[in-house]
Amino acid sequence: MKRPLEVFFQGIPHSDAIEASIKRHATKLDGFCSDIMRCRVSVMLNEKHRNQGKLFNVRVDTTIPGHELVSNREHDEDVYVAIRDAFKDATRMLEDAVRKRRGQIKQHEARIPE
Repeated sequence: MKRPLEVFFQGIPHSDAIEASIKRHATKLDGFCSDIMRCRVSVMLNEKHRNQGKLFNVRVDTTIPGHELVSNREHDEDVYVAIRDAFKDATRMLEDAVRKRRGQIKQHEARIPE
């Protein structure tokens, strides 16, 4: 990454273990795209769902030239599962953006109506 990783915590205290997990996942993103300009990760504790327990919401904002990719729909009661799922989604979006940039978009065969 050209710029350092930014990690923010909201509603929970800072945790070195959570930050280490985020850094581990973020370094894997460099394998898919080497020109990542920014990666910002927000870990939030959502207390709205009291009947399900406290849910952690993880948002991953990744910026590459020409694209701003945001993964923000991942939440779980286990913060590490939410982090894993958010980075899995961010990886998929990053792969798609890189494919489009290279011109490797899938071309479907035109079907001839019978």
